[in-house]
Amino acid sequence: MYTIKKSLGQHFLKDTPTLEKIMDALSKHPYQNLLEVGPGAGALTQYLIKLDDINFKAVELDDEKIGYLKNKYPVLSDKIIAADFLQTEIPFDEPFTVIGNFPYNISTQILFKVIDWKDQVPVVIGMFQKEVAQRAASGPGSKVYGVLSALIQAFYDVEYLFDVSPDCFNPPPKVMSGVIRLTRRNTPLDVKSERAYKVLVKAAFNQRRKTLRNALKAQFSTEVLQDEIFNKRAEALSIEEFAALTFRMSS
Repeated sequence: MYTIKKSLGQHFLKDTPTLEKIMDALSKHPYQNLLEVGPGAGALTQYLIKLDDINFKAVELDDEKIGYLKNKYPVLSDKIIAADFLQTEIPFDEPFTVIGNFPYNISTQILFKVIDWKDQVPVVIGMFQKEVAQRAASGPGSKVYGVLSALIQAFYDVEYLFDVSPDCFNPPPKVMSGVIRLTRRNTPLDVKSERAYKVLVKAAFNQRRKTLRNALKAQFSTEVLQDEIFNKRAEALSIEEFAALTFRMSS
């Protein structure tokens, strides 16, 4: 058996219909290499290791769970990377899909790690706290549209697939969960540079209650700030509008 560690944000999925829906979402996109993040007690892993002709790896931080998984599923003996996902080196030389019931205490950081790996990761299917999943998928005008939305969607199309209730887990979390799918954009966003885009988005949303004219004084000349677009607030701008503004930044 195993223990469940709150310090690692462990909530293990136990609901078979939900697992089947996740596997169905995974089947929509071809892949040869697959990385599971946080296999835990193996609820999803047991399905993934049955996939034919797939090069599978899993990243797990908890030594107890690693021992449990290797004992229950001997095929995993050389497929588990014992590490903190946020500190992990890229695990495949070729493109790979990422899947997982992601630990909620690091879920936002996981998405930013995926951005770092975006050239190698065409698809991500993940379970998140519903609030995080909604933020990743939301568009301009939404109250939850923000830095995470604009940074993720610069590189990926994000689909909110379905809700997952607390009673689908052991132990039940205190929040609803949601599954999203990230599919890398066919056409890259046209930006001055990725760095400029990130600086702009973070500065704009850091003072989201202010107009862009007040929030972005440090990024644009006084002349450029006269443009009417700066009368808006950050949540009103699409990622394409943010991208276009990068070319007008002072630095």
